[in-house]
Amino acid sequence: MQFKHPELLFALLFLIIPILIHLFQLRKFQKTPFTNVKFLKEVTIQTRKSSKLKKWLVLLSRLFALACIIIAFAQPYFSQDTETATESETVIYIDNSLSLQAKGNQGELLKNATQQLFRNSNIPQQLSWFSNNTSTRQVTREDFKNEVLSLNYSSNSLTFDEALLKAETLFSKDETVSKNLIWISDFQGQQNFPEVSNTTINISTVQLTPVNTNNLSVDSIYVSAVNSASIELTVLLENYGAAVDNVPIGLYKDDNLIARTSAQIGANASATAIFEIDDEEFSGRISITDESLIFDNDLYFNINEKSPIKVLSIYENPANYLRRIYTDDEFEWQAQQINQLDFNILNQQNTIILNELNEIPIVLQNALMAFVENNGTLVIIPSVEADLATYNSFLNRLNFGTLTKAESVDRQITTIHFAHPVYQNVFENQITNFQYPTVKNYFALNRNHTAVLSFENNQDFLMQNQNVYLFSGALNTDNSNFINSPLVVPTFYRIGKQSLPLSNLYYTIGEHNEFAVAVSLPQDHILNIRNEQTDFIPLQQNSSNSVLITTTDQPEMAGIFGIYDKDNRIENVSYNYSRSESRMIYMNPASWQGVENHNSINAVFQELATAGEIKNLWKWFVILALLFLAIEMFLLKFLK
Repeated sequence: MQFKHPELLFALLFLIIPILIHLFQLRKFQKTPFTNVKFLKEVTIQTRKSSKLKKWLVLLSRLFALACIIIAFAQPYFSQDTETATESETVIYIDNSLSLQAKGNQGELLKNATQQLFRNSNIPQQLSWFSNNTSTRQVTREDFKNEVLSLNYSSNSLTFDEALLKAETLFSKDETVSKNLIWISDFQGQQNFPEVSNTTINISTVQLTPVNTNNLSVDSIYVSAVNSASIELTVLLENYGAAVDNVPIGLYKDDNLIARTSAQIGANASATAIFEIDDEEFSGRISITDESLIFDNDLYFNINEKSPIKVLSIYENPANYLRRIYTDDEFEWQAQQINQLDFNILNQQNTIILNELNEIPIVLQNALMAFVENNGTLVIIPSVEADLATYNSFLNRLNFGTLTKAESVDRQITTIHFAHPVYQNVFENQITNFQYPTVKNYFALNRNHTAVLSFENNQDFLMQNQNVYLFSGALNTDNSNFINSPLVVPTFYRIGKQSLPLSNLYYTIGEHNEFAVAVSLPQDHILNIRNEQTDFIPLQQNSSNSVLITTTDQPEMAGIFGIYDKDNRIENVSYNYSRSESRMIYMNPASWQGVENHNSINAVFQELATAGEIKNLWKWFVILALLFLAIEMFLLKFLK
């Protein structure tokens, strides 16, 4: 037996007072003379004995009554919990990731779990709970049941460590309180269980198990070929399970089916399907039918109308090779001589090339600094007769280091840094057997950059620092044969293309996505992304001729969205759920050390209610006190 207020038991010491009064009372019997002495002696003995017995009985009944009242105020109770804590806290984690769309014996795992929680009568009166995208602290049982019924799937998925850390933040700091975490999940994935031996939280798990672990997924789509009349799209399907003979695959534009094909996929294998579209601007989806998981049956994508990338070459002497690279189908090309330069068009460009200028005037430096700060791409090709004073002044302002005196030694460009973004996915193999270009005169540079191309002596020929590229030597045919080599086209083409990172066919929700929208906005305008269900303002960085958009967790639902400047739609962007949960592989929480696993939701809350059940005894002591008071009244009234 335990007491909520054990300090009140000290009042039992005051029961010694009536005992002392009884033992040391000063009242004595008076003697009355009477003729029959023998009879009087018998009456005196009998009276004294009966009086003492009655007084002892009355005293005991009063003592018991007072003791029961004191104990009742101390609130005694019995608890099934062997711990000394008199209170407990409960936090419930409900995994609502997309893998919970799988079917169990009674329908979708998440929907069935929320129904069981709604019907359960052993839910604590006060609790906190969280999911992958929601968190609620200290709600009543009724509010929790109402909220959990409206819980939807989330594209966000917490790791075991993240979920445990989030649960700890919902518990109080009171160390005397018993902390119970109820973890409801399918435990999908191949993570390692975190160590819980040092935590004060009692973790109970309930694993939701699907009846079928086979799944088909539309994994990805990409442009495999571009012809003069059509665009070829290749779709990749993944099969996680038994072989499937005939998988129908549909291509939709908006909600209209425009093409259909089928594929045969072996067990735990992949397959591809090819579609051709005629439109340069296309918004649609690839769709299959699979009953296991629904979220990966559709893959949304879009192809926007191409916006030309603006490239400006500022030259001392004309260079026609650049004009042949930046063609009109993808670029808006301009070339201006330095002494006839229109400074008003600089901030309208995406890429500016300083093509072998003898010097960089201070007024041009200031204009180019503003251009670079607005995320414009700058390419610097020094002249053989470059004025190092003006060049180094400008390079120092760009945090690029300084050029030293020219090296008049023939050097071969032998190292291509294939991992650099300029050359990623340009070459099928890391080629090493082609004729390397040579340079006769070049400038050495103090290293404060990323190498793109390097000489045989490990000095760098093409360098990058943020959005500025620098060649260490002139590219004219008198100084180098670089412009006649296979490297010239991919180098300048990729630098120009990266100056305006156009949107992909689609992006993945939950990842770091970054793309540029070719639009010039007024200063007080911002872009928002929306469709019929969602409207949000993404992180964006405005420059003179484009807006760089960054998204991570938004939007929360897959689909095709419009990018709007107020009511003006600029272009579309598509988002899809991550396919990381398409593979239905599950952990076994029974092997999680220090954690108690349960077979059902009802079982875990039944055990929690039993363990925390408190049997209060104060009412019984009040009844006993009344009983002893009644006994005292009976003794005083009827005992002679």
